[in-house]
Amino acid sequence: MKLVETYLRELSDIRRSGAAVPETSYYGALGNLLNEIGKTLKPKVRCIINLQNRGAGLPDGGLFTPDQFQKASDVEPQQGQPPSRGVIEAKPTSNDAWLTSDGKQVSRYWGKYRQVLVTNFRDFVLVGQDAAGQPAKMETFRLAASETAFWGAAAQPRKMADEVGERFVEYLKRVMLHAAPLAAPEDVAWFLASYARDARLRIEQRPDLPALVSVRESLEEALGLKFSSHKGEHFFRSTLIQTLFYGIFSAWVLWHKETAGRGRFEWVGALCGAGDSHATARTNSSWRSTITPANSPPQNLFLRI
Repeated sequence: MKLVETYLRELSDIRRSGAAVPETSYYGALGNLLNEIGKTLKPKVRCIINLQNRGAGLPDGGLFTPDQFQKASDVEPQQGQPPSRGVIEAKPTSNDAWLTSDGKQVSRYWGKYRQVLVTNFRDFVLVGQDAAGQPAKMETFRLAASETAFWGAAAQPRKMADEVGERFVEYLKRVMLHAAPLAAPEDVAWFLASYARDARLRIEQRPDLPALVSVRESLEEALGLKFSSHKGEHFFRSTLIQTLFYGIFSAWVLWHKETAGRGRFEWVGALCGAGDSHATARTNSSWRSTITPANSPPQNLFLRI
């Protein structure tokens, strides 16, 4: 992942220069990363660093879509336009992003913009809103467990990018598309595909997950074959992920047809049967422990249509 490698290298080079201040010196690297990823999205998303005070303080950045600019070549959005994909609150790598996300400043930003990406350049916390319209931590991502571990890993940017780069980019894509309405099957399919890629990478990095043993045995018995060797194991895990996420997508399509898109789609209830709360809880627990990345769980996959 060249984008992530470049981001880490820029941060490391800035720090090694000895001329940096703990926070603002790294804004450029973060902005460059978000802009490069934003170019690949539909619609594209542009990051602008250091926003004006519109009554809630000075956000460190904002995420805008093309419709907010008079012309595509414009540097600044149209006057008075709030960032449609939320604002950014950045702190030094020594800070705790989770504590920052609970602070008064982020609360003020959330009250104004309804979506805040909180980061210390190594941890990322997306603060959005729950079904009741209240602030809630949505998805999170952690590049390293501590500041020391992060700077140590950033000193070898290619290695770290190879290990977590693809999942990190998928996470940032979802952050920048989080506020987009899911009004068409292709929109839902994109998000599910992103989560599926994330899940596939996660379980491929854990070759000894006990929770998969019984699933593999049942599938082997049903299909009358054995998943052996590295290729067989890869095929099993890829097939498992595809089956699970295609199941969710199929359930959404059926729900959308039956309800005309009214209300909210609950993937656990749709797959397991809403009347069996014990089965739902068991499946939800199994899914979280087996599939969902530990450092960036979607708290519940509710698709707002």
